[in-house]
Amino acid sequence: MKSLVVLVAVIAGLLGVPAAASASASPELSLPSPGGPFPIGMRTLHLTDQRRADPWVPEKRRELMVNVWYPAAPVGRAPLYMTRAESAAAIAGRKLDLPPDTLSEVRVHSRENAPSLPGRRPLVLLSPGAGNNRITLTAVAERLAARGFVVAGIDHAYEAWETEFPDGLRQCVPCGLPGQPWPGAIANRAADTSFVLDTLLNDRRWSIDPAKIGMAGHSAGGAATAASMVADRRIRAGVNVDGPFYGAVSLDRPLLLLASPIGETNFGTSWDETWPRLTGPKERYLLENSGHSSVTDAAILVDQLGLRSSMPADLVRNQYGSIDSRVALDFFRDRLTGFFKQWSAR
Repeated sequence: MKSLVVLVAVIAGLLGVPAAASASASPELSLPSPGGPFPIGMRTLHLTDQRRADPWVPEKRRELMVNVWYPAAPVGRAPLYMTRAESAAAIAGRKLDLPPDTLSEVRVHSRENAPSLPGRRPLVLLSPGAGNNRITLTAVAERLAARGFVVAGIDHAYEAWETEFPDGLRQCVPCGLPGQPWPGAIANRAADTSFVLDTLLNDRRWSIDPAKIGMAGHSAGGAATAASMVADRRIRAGVNVDGPFYGAVSLDRPLLLLASPIGETNFGTSWDETWPRLTGPKERYLLENSGHSSVTDAAILVDQLGLRSSMPADLVRNQYGSIDSRVALDFFRDRLTGFFKQWSAR
C-alpha cells in the first residue's frame, strides 16, 4: 500500500536532521499564545487497560500516557514540555548540538495540575502521527483548552520514538517493522481511544458532557480518528489532518479533512475512495505550501532552533513546506476549534 510506505518514510524523515545541525547556544523556545479567554491546566495520566494485552509487547497489559488540558484556575507552575529523558533522547537521536534538556524547557501556557474551572465541558481527543508522541500537538491542545474544551492527547504505547512511562522510555516498534503493521495499529488505536474516553467520563476532576465529544488526529492519528468514530458512536465529529483512511470507512457524522500537498500526493487515493462513504457533513481542504507536519509544534521549534538551512531540502518541503510556520499552525488551530465549536460543542 503506497500510503503506508510513505507514512513510514515520513517518520524516518522526521528523524533525519543531519549530524551537522547545531546551535551555538540553547535558544529560548516557546509555543505561540493559545489565544483564548480561559487559563489552562494540564495533568498527565498513566493508564493501564487490564482487559487488553499490548499488541507490540504481548506479555504486558496495554498502557497509555495521556495529557489532559482543560480550563483551569491560573495557579501553579508550568509543566515540562517533554520530560528530561524524552528531551535527551530526542536530541541525541537527531544528533543536535544542544543541551540534553532543551526540549523539556520549551515554554508552554498551561499550569501543572491546576484546579479545573467549574462548568460542563466538551471533550476533544487527540491522536498523534506515527513516531510522534502526544506533546507534538500541544499548541493545538492549548488553543482548544483556552476556548473551553477539555482535551486529551493520547500516547499510544510503542508507537512513538521516545515516550517516557513510569518504568522508563519506550520507543516505536512498528516504525521499524517490514510489511504493513499500521492498519492493525490503527484498529488498536481505536480501542485505546474508547478506553481513554471511558476513563475520562468517569473521572470527577473534569465535568465532561458525554453528548459533546470530538476527535482529531495527525497522519496515523487522522486514520485513527476515522477508525475510532466507526468503532465508537460517542465521538460525534472528527478531523483527519493529512492521514490516510484504512479499509472501507463509512461515517454518517461530521468529518473535516485538512490536507497538505504531500498528503494529497500520497494519500489522495484513499481519500477519493472514502469520500462517497462519508454521508454526514464533510469538508476537504488543501492548505497550499504547507507540509505534512505543519499542524504540529515541530515546525515552530525547528524555526526557533534555526535548523531549516541545515536540513535536506526535500525533508523541509515535505514536512514543513514553504508557508510561514506560525501562519500554518494558526490556520490549523482555528479550523479545528471552529469545527468542534460547530459540530461537537453545540
